[in-house]
Amino acid sequence: MKYLYILIFSCSLVYCDEHTHTYKQGEQVVLWMNTVGPYHNRQETYAYFSLPFCVGTKVTIGHYHETLSEALQGVELEFSGLDITFKDNVPAQQFCATELDEQAYKALVYAVKNHYWYQMYVDDLPIWGIVGEIDGDNYYIWTHKKFDIGYNGNRIVEVNLTAENKEKLALGAKVPFTYEVNWKPSNIKFEDRFDKYLDPNFFQHRIHWFSIFNSFMMVIFLVGLVSMILMRTLRKDYARYSKDDDLDDLEKDLGDEYGWKQVHGDVFRPVPHLAAFSALIGAGYQLTVVTLAVIIFTIFGELYTERGSLLSTAIFIYAATSPVNGYFGGSLYARMGGRLWIKQMLLSAFLLPVLVCGTAFFINFIAMYYHASRAIPFGSMIAVMSICTFVILPLTLVGTVLGRNLAGQPDYPCRINAVPRPIPEKKWFMEPFIIIIMGGILPFGSIFIEMYFIFTSFWAYKIYYVYGFMLLVFLILMIVTVCVTIVCTYFLLNAEDYRWQWTSFLSAGSTALYVYLYSFYYFLFKTKMYGLFQTTFYFGYMALFSLALGIICGTVGYIGTSLFVRKIYSTVKID
Repeated sequence: MKYLYILIFSCSLVYCDEHTHTYKQGEQVVLWMNTVGPYHNRQETYAYFSLPFCVGTKVTIGHYHETLSEALQGVELEFSGLDITFKDNVPAQQFCATELDEQAYKALVYAVKNHYWYQMYVDDLPIWGIVGEIDGDNYYIWTHKKFDIGYNGNRIVEVNLTAENKEKLALGAKVPFTYEVNWKPSNIKFEDRFDKYLDPNFFQHRIHWFSIFNSFMMVIFLVGLVSMILMRTLRKDYARYSKDDDLDDLEKDLGDEYGWKQVHGDVFRPVPHLAAFSALIGAGYQLTVVTLAVIIFTIFGELYTERGSLLSTAIFIYAATSPVNGYFGGSLYARMGGRLWIKQMLLSAFLLPVLVCGTAFFINFIAMYYHASRAIPFGSMIAVMSICTFVILPLTLVGTVLGRNLAGQPDYPCRINAVPRPIPEKKWFMEPFIIIIMGGILPFGSIFIEMYFIFTSFWAYKIYYVYGFMLLVFLILMIVTVCVTIVCTYFLLNAEDYRWQWTSFLSAGSTALYVYLYSFYYFLFKTKMYGLFQTTFYFGYMALFSLALGIICGTVGYIGTSLFVRKIYSTVKID
């Protein structure tokens, strides 16, 4: 089976590749034709030979392994048929010709009108070219490909393409396609060969540095403000509550107690929809670990230089960290008195995979209708389902069992009342819904600029490589989220509303709402996408991105708030 090796992760690692990147004199160098599509819609791509291009005369190639991540990303490598060997120049020569019947003519005219571009690979180095151009009322295509390949020792370090020889498109015309290859020595080191594709002027612009500094200052200000407000407020509360020890029972009953201490018997009450809540918390723990691990591995391993390696690494780490999901979700479910632990475990294991696969498969039907390369092959679908069934599910089960047995016993600092305390009326801005909506504004403000760079790298022609910036912004986001959620929870508890668990999770997770709203602005004003396929593809995957970010922020907010709540209720003496 084509993707069987995925199940044992033998090629889901970073360095699974078709080449060793070393050649001998005269050894074959494969030119892979990947995709073609409109320039303004980067994600709308089709197989290169879906246009009436012809193949070279050579038919035999070296062995090639396609990875699961390449199939999921719509990479469709097809052999060009061009005979290229290491360090051997090829003079300009014709390798094929295409006769333009009505169908071929219309296809090429449409491609030129829509500014179609194509992508190729030589030794994993991407090459881009334009199909043709418009001159007045005439349409032309470039028929000659000139490859200038630089080598350093026995390694390829540079590839440049020059498109030449305009041929006018005419019905019934016979269009010849030619190529030539020139080899030249280069001083570029193999480790630095990908630098030419990066754009330091864009990602290391002053506004990027300024946004990092601005977010860092926001963290310092917010942490100081939260510390000052909470410490001063709680100190007064502690002083007032400590006086209760000197009062007799009658004086206590006649007193005017109010605030967060009044709900000590309900604050640790199990949340409604416990299975869903614990599954979200478990998924949030796992996503946080996966995000940090992928960012760190990319910083040290430069995964963005290898085709498909970033997605392969993410898939591998996500599957391998499934016990994290089961452990924290299962232990939380057990501490809150949940009994249907198998149901909760299944929900934890399949919550994210079902959402991701469901969205991807829905988009896949549209891609198949358009015959786009983004259509996921059936074999890839089977591989993904196999990973979920035979890897993620068993590991989640192991984590759930460990979590229930090692951390599943309730250890709350306060006992829980048998009868829930009525929640008093409060001002409108203290309602959980308002707190949830307002809670995501500051965290979104701390990552607003970074979202632009991330969106541009995915939806436009930029390769994101400043993962050090991403790590710093991610840590800033976590700190801001915890601080804001703690403040929101304190206000809620001070209003004698003990429904803090879902509120803390959703107020932190509402950051995703603002990210998704920002994606609408980016779609309308920063892209030139159009059509059903592009619109569905964009908003479908942006919804998944926002959802994952919301689960991460919600979990981090809940963790920080949970520690805060346990601290304040364990410090104050409760009779």
